[in-house]
Amino acid sequence: MTQPLFLISQMQPKIWGGTKLRDYFGYDIPCEQTGEYWAISAHPNGVSRVANGEFAGHTLDKLYVQQPQLFGNPKDKVFPLLTKILDANDWLSVQVHPDDTYALKHEGELGKTECWYVIAADEGAEIIYGHEAKSQDVFQEMIEKGDWDNLLTHVPVKAGDFFYVPSGTIHAIGKGIMILETQQSSDTTYRVYDFDRKDDSGQTRELHLKQSIDVSYIGKPQNSHPATLKVGDLTSTLLVSNEFFTVYHWQLQGRADMEQTAPYLLVSVLDGSGEITCDGVSFSLKKGKHFILPNQVTKWTFSGNLDIIASHISEE
Repeated sequence: MTQPLFLISQMQPKIWGGTKLRDYFGYDIPCEQTGEYWAISAHPNGVSRVANGEFAGHTLDKLYVQQPQLFGNPKDKVFPLLTKILDANDWLSVQVHPDDTYALKHEGELGKTECWYVIAADEGAEIIYGHEAKSQDVFQEMIEKGDWDNLLTHVPVKAGDFFYVPSGTIHAIGKGIMILETQQSSDTTYRVYDFDRKDDSGQTRELHLKQSIDVSYIGKPQNSHPATLKVGDLTSTLLVSNEFFTVYHWQLQGRADMEQTAPYLLVSVLDGSGEITCDGVSFSLKKGKHFILPNQVTKWTFSGNLDIIASHISEE
């Protein structure tokens, strides 16, 4: 298939969600507390469906298994990445994710290393990124006492910021922030603290203190160091590269001829408009579009004014 796989994807209502997915991107949202758009996903909790071409109507999870040539005949048994957009109209819970070993043993799925590109942030917005405990014993004691003011590290954020969040990192996205998240395909989250809030039924959400203590690491998180290169009309920033994924920020004003350097590429248009041309056929692009460039698309051309996050698996 020598054209992009455009996707129809699912929204996720959340207690902390809002309306920015509609207001900013123009998406149809299911309710006024819509927190997540699983834009490129083969996870069973929110599977994307192909919108165009010969595979229109196919779900991404089945396509990955039934048409492996589209993905470079991968070794991974399940589609390994997930791209989300999150609208934090309120604080998310303070949480942590396990690594592959712990998650496969206890949850039966991949662990969750992730990263965040901040699309928009209200003035004064902040995240929780790491903690202040100097040992495992102190960490556990502060959690059990609920000493959140002294334990949790708050970091101010603004649009354009980027954070690498490997498994084991205590974190929370703060109120007034919208991010694009690239992550392993996992939905395992261990809540450490949820601000004692209650849902519409007056119930608090489940916490996972034992699991959180088991998987959290001691020490400050080490953010990535993005590197930017300008070539012609394209400004390309390598945001992060690790054993799970490589993520780029591409800013285009004009035209850029590009080549596939990975088995396939995940692409999200954050802003602007333009076109992608593959094998002589052009497809319109606009803010909020998400697609996969399969293995058979070896070369393509972007044109227009486009702000893009792109990612691919990291090869051994």
